[in-house]
Amino acid sequence: MATTARDAAPEDAPAARSWTPTRYAHNGSVEIAYDRLDGSRGEPLLLVMGLATARFWWPDGLSGAFADAGFEVARYDQRDAGESTRMPDTATGNPFKALFGKRGEAYTAEDMTDDAVAVMDELGWERVHVFGHSMGGLIAQRLALRYPERVLSLTSSAALPSDVSGLGVLRYLRFGFLAKLARARFPEGREGDIEASLTVWRGIASPGYPFDEEAARAWVEAEVDSGPRDKKAQSRQIGAQWHGPKLAELRHPTLVLHGEQDPILRVRAGRATARAIPGARLVTYPGVGHDLPAALWPDVAGEVARVAESGGRRPRQAPAPGTLG
Repeated sequence: MATTARDAAPEDAPAARSWTPTRYAHNGSVEIAYDRLDGSRGEPLLLVMGLATARFWWPDGLSGAFADAGFEVARYDQRDAGESTRMPDTATGNPFKALFGKRGEAYTAEDMTDDAVAVMDELGWERVHVFGHSMGGLIAQRLALRYPERVLSLTSSAALPSDVSGLGVLRYLRFGFLAKLARARFPEGREGDIEASLTVWRGIASPGYPFDEEAARAWVEAEVDSGPRDKKAQSRQIGAQWHGPKLAELRHPTLVLHGEQDPILRVRAGRATARAIPGARLVTYPGVGHDLPAALWPDVAGEVARVAESGGRRPRQAPAPGTLG
């Protein structure tokens, strides 16, 4: 069933919370950096961020909203991002060539789901609710497919459907902003890295909501200071090939979120994902880009709490959702 959230009322963001010191899980020789939200209690919720971006891109206010909804919250850096292991150099540096390539040069999508499981094992989490945004949504879908016994519920946000690959991706992409990014040039060094990431943030921001430049800069600076600038990391991640089951085999309670003004992925990507997964619920947000604006954090947390309850989570009072129609 598809639902469109309209005129979600802005609410005060949850108070800022702190994270535990960085710890590391191990998938073979690969170290995966992760942390947990201090004071969060309840059923485990694992957050998976997008393409070559660090876990610091998760807004503290959104993570706090999840905690208020009754989750114990953890986040991690995928391989080739943040404080996790950077993989060996590869020949392909153009993300589009990597995307449409026949095989990955560095690792597989299965390796990336195994990284998530390594974090779960280190946390002592046998089963989790998983929330993935952008490419993190792909990883979340594939985690549920590869390890169905380890996942309680799935939320996929602003993501492609796992079944699509190669040239099939073209039907879902918007090329205007991506082409602008491809032409952009930034100086070497910390300030250039910060400006590059801020350009991304400005480009993906929701046109129907205020853009918090100060908050974005803080997230970007935390990411830049967490690891080296690696121009081929995107290509290695995006080129990781999936060899696992189709979405039709997924049997978990599933929520699919998508912004109606997403400048990277058309809404049809969210619709295709929801259509492919039996019983999935689709929620689209007018005025929302490829981010998750602060005004919607209570609504998003409430939606995630509801899909978690359908996956066997014990009910708990969730934040009041926005108006749904």
